[in-house]
Amino acid sequence: MAYRIRPKADFTSEFRSAAKEQLDDAIALIEEQPDGAHEAIHSFRKNLKRLRSLYRLVAREAPDFQDRENARLRDAARSLSAIRDANALIGTAQYLQRSARGKEESEALGRIITVLEGRRDWMAQAESGLKQRLAETTDVLKEAAAALDGVSFNGGHRKNARKLAKSWRRTARKANAALAACHGEASADDFHKLRKRTYDYRLYHSLLRDVWPGAMKAKRDAAKELVEDLGHIHDLAVLSELVEAEPQLFTRNDDLAHLLDAIIFRQQEDRRQALVKAETVFADDPDEEAQRIELLWLTAGS
Repeated sequence: MAYRIRPKADFTSEFRSAAKEQLDDAIALIEEQPDGAHEAIHSFRKNLKRLRSLYRLVAREAPDFQDRENARLRDAARSLSAIRDANALIGTAQYLQRSARGKEESEALGRIITVLEGRRDWMAQAESGLKQRLAETTDVLKEAAAALDGVSFNGGHRKNARKLAKSWRRTARKANAALAACHGEASADDFHKLRKRTYDYRLYHSLLRDVWPGAMKAKRDAAKELVEDLGHIHDLAVLSELVEAEPQLFTRNDDLAHLLDAIIFRQQEDRRQALVKAETVFADDPDEEAQRIELLWLTAGS
């Protein structure tokens, strides 16, 4: 696994290697589709999220590269988002069914899942240009891979340490601000922002894990769990939006009532649990944590 930046290696080489691994994996998924198009699109989008987090790590050092490539990857993901989102809604309904409060609710959610599967399949059939867009996406990813040859980072080990510390501090501060916004009358968007910043935070622990393997893994695992919880909160909000936008899908009023009750209950519970976990994940002061990262990088690379 090359998704790491080792302190004793050349920074530019490590950066390119981490990025190329994600791009190669994404291209292979789209071209080969080992588990079908739906799963390929889902996994491919994960690769792109890792890439965009990596590029944010060097945003101040290579702003033009980050802006251009972030836009390229964002547009590539959006071009295939409709089918992925339709598939994700099924997973959200299954998540609700696993925590159903009684047989009647579970059976109603089972019928909701069938409705969502039919919607997904209908959308897939209607996507006459999906194969063409997949082919175009691989071309875009190959262009992104070629663009890596044009980015490099000058300066020595100490400069790299300061660069990483600044990026770490910026991400941790944004995460703390997002967490503060999630208290009180928070919106779904507030929790989604916290999810995005937690995702970056988690991946930074993966990228720099060599500086302090044990501690970085523990924090990375905690952040990963939080990201998953925040992901459920986001997906529940998207499912709620679908109910409002396409009520004609749900022809049984009692099923719809069970669905809305399950969404509201699960949102409240998941938000409460996520906030408790987030307070632990982001307990450290961003400035002190960044200073520690800088020192660890200097020590590990000496």
